[in-house]
Amino acid sequence: MTIQLENLGKKFRKEWIFKNVNLSFELGNSYTFVGPNGSGKSTLLQVLAGVMPYTEGNINYLFDKQAISIDDVFKKIVIAAPYLELVEEFTLQESVEFHQKFKPFKDGISPTQLVDLLQLSPHKDKTVKNFSSGMKQRLKLGLAFYSESPIILLDEPTSNLDAEGITWYLGQIEKHTANRLLIICSNQPNEYAFCRNIIDVRDFK
Repeated sequence: MTIQLENLGKKFRKEWIFKNVNLSFELGNSYTFVGPNGSGKSTLLQVLAGVMPYTEGNINYLFDKQAISIDDVFKKIVIAAPYLELVEEFTLQESVEFHQKFKPFKDGISPTQLVDLLQLSPHKDKTVKNFSSGMKQRLKLGLAFYSESPIILLDEPTSNLDAEGITWYLGQIEKHTANRLLIICSNQPNEYAFCRNIIDVRDFK
């Protein structure tokens, strides 16, 4: 699985957020977009995920060097970010079951097993709207880590997590991303200390 960016650019009104981006992302590797707040990290990640249109250039999604249709791409990507909303009316158990309908879990993990792996089983019947911001973030990350998707996109992954949650995140990263394509947006070195491919989005202004 490969994502290739060819002269990719994104403009809001008259301002270029990034332009002339020529990069390739390969399965089995991890990449981190760095740069100050407002530099375009999150925008680039959302463009890669297909949730935001780009202004110019092209994105190629390839499997065994063959182009993948956009419908199939969505099945292969999972994204977790603080700004992406969960269904607030669902309980934790219902949230996990709902997600599984669109993206199955790795190794045949059941929704109940996933709730245990999130270390949130005492809250399985609590509605998401009553979760703390840290619990919501852990749920988003868990759904990403355990989904059967070759591409994981994470934006500010430890946002809202306490020390225990950060330790949990670092353990999950090590377990679940070795044979996948991982792209992180971050300003926190501890979130991506394991990553050798660091990309400063300010290089594309």
